[in-house]
Amino acid sequence: MDKDYKKYEEIAEVLKVIAHPVRLCIINGLLENGGCNVTHMQSCLGIPQSTISQHLQKLKAAGIIEGERNGLEITYKVKDEKVKELINCLI
Repeated sequence: MDKDYKKYEEIAEVLKVIAHPVRLCIINGLLENGGCNVTHMQSCLGIPQSTISQHLQKLKAAGIIEGERNGLEITYKVKDEKVKELINCLI
């Protein structure tokens, strides 16, 4: 056993963030589509834009996704390679 808990803290934090059904769905959708905007997510998920934005904010704060602005539109993509691998194993 390893007593160095610091290295596990980051992993635990990422797991906490993705441990929500909507966030898992968002991440999986971004991986399947190579990225998309909030409007596309809203039409797929059928939940309010404000709810999606809150989930995106948590994913972005954790460094799991990133947004690329093009005019008024922001396209989100998964940037964390470990999360990509994890989602591919889970789903």
